[in-house]
Amino acid sequence: MEELQNESFNGILGSPEPMSERVKRIVKANLLVILTVAGVIVGVFIGLGVRTVSPTITQQIYIGFPGEILIRLLKMIIIPLVVCSLVSGAASIDPKALGKLGGWAMLFFLVTTLIASSIGVVMAFIIKPGNVEMNTTANAKDMTDGIPANKEVIDSFLDLIRNIFPSNLVSAAFHFFFSSSKQIRTSFQVPIGTDQDGMNILGLVVFAIVFGVALRKLGEEGEILIKFFNSFNEATMVLVSWIMWYAPIGIMFLVAGKIVEMDDVGKLFASLGKYIACCMIGHAIHGLLVLPFIYFIFTRKNPYTFLWGIFTALATAFGTSSSSATLPLMMKCVEEKNGVSKHISRFILPIGATVNMDGAALFQCVAAVFIAQLNNTSLNFIQVITILVTATASSVGAAGIPAGGVLTLAIILEAIGLPTSDISLILAVDWLVDRTCTVLNVEGDAFGAGLLQHFVDKTSKHEGVEELSEVRMDGDAAAAMPEHSPLIDKRGLEGAKGDLSSEKESSM
Repeated sequence: MEELQNESFNGILGSPEPMSERVKRIVKANLLVILTVAGVIVGVFIGLGVRTVSPTITQQIYIGFPGEILIRLLKMIIIPLVVCSLVSGAASIDPKALGKLGGWAMLFFLVTTLIASSIGVVMAFIIKPGNVEMNTTANAKDMTDGIPANKEVIDSFLDLIRNIFPSNLVSAAFHFFFSSSKQIRTSFQVPIGTDQDGMNILGLVVFAIVFGVALRKLGEEGEILIKFFNSFNEATMVLVSWIMWYAPIGIMFLVAGKIVEMDDVGKLFASLGKYIACCMIGHAIHGLLVLPFIYFIFTRKNPYTFLWGIFTALATAFGTSSSSATLPLMMKCVEEKNGVSKHISRFILPIGATVNMDGAALFQCVAAVFIAQLNNTSLNFIQVITILVTATASSVGAAGIPAGGVLTLAIILEAIGLPTSDISLILAVDWLVDRTCTVLNVEGDAFGAGLLQHFVDKTSKHEGVEELSEVRMDGDAAAAMPEHSPLIDKRGLEGAKGDLSSEKESSM
């Protein structure tokens, strides 16, 4: 008895690993996250330090150069990653399951975007950011060149459909269609469309999904191309894993460069502080409470553990301000940290990066109410509903690039009869608000992938139980079959031949 107690006592003392080893293991497991957080913090201090010496514009560009390299690297692999992942994903999923997954994903994205829009409107009415006096000219920095051209709501939806069906796939890699109203003669305006610089991700996504389904329909003839896209996809993810280790350095200089570029932080926050606070609080409510609550309700898992797994991607989203550029890192994080299967993440995340814009919808609703309050315009119920619906719908077509949401804000203002000239105020602080928008966008994509993984696992378990019950029902008939049944003998012979052939192959 004493020996047993001694052994158990020694086991208890010996079982815990030393504190230094435990710390090393935790640091090694979360090294990339730690480096990314350190990069953001160090970047803030570098930016504040460099501001004291009043650098020239050329020096500001040099400071942000390492961050520019990170964005270029991420953008470089967006097209091969999106196209190859969607083709291989659509080809590997059964068309019926593909329809179910796509339907559930679109429902989740639509519902969460509507919730985000509602939060934005409510927060704007509570905080009332437009009820302040401000120097419009000083804050806007004469940024009227960045204001989008006038555009009707119907033209925006037509452009969305046009971009779904690109006339040239090669051109879609660096151009998207955009129409704006131009006045002809004196009284009437005509929409004139042009190709704008920027990636038409929506058109590439639709083509890749349809092409993947077509390859699956081909059967054996399409296997070669499917294997090609699968291999291409895996090679791209290897490149992503290499880029991830450069991300902390790039994010550090991106943050430092943005802080150095600011003109007068004090005046900017004094005049637009309530608007910035309204957007930030709304994003925090949606990202830290609403989305985790939805995830917990359906999965009964800790949503904040899930968030920790994608922290590197969220930090990259804050640094790059681009959901498309964050897509490669997000795929890597949800697959390796959160256990989402490849065919789910590589099918859903590119779609989410294109159509799921919770942060943009929330910011657009706050901005619309903010501009209405600046102009002393009281919004009625119909106008509020118009803001919600238009923000939700127009966010689908918003480009996954920095300041992409500002382009669609003009559509909302036109729909409720507000002047688009006040967008210059939004552009003055868009560099900051747009970053939290992007973080919220990619977080919604990740939670959508996690929910779909739970749905697939639950469905597969249910189907497995049904198959097991069918096997048990047939069990009596199988037991009544004699052991020397020709079918069993045949299977046994085939199995034996297979074993012999495998042994021969292994010996070779």
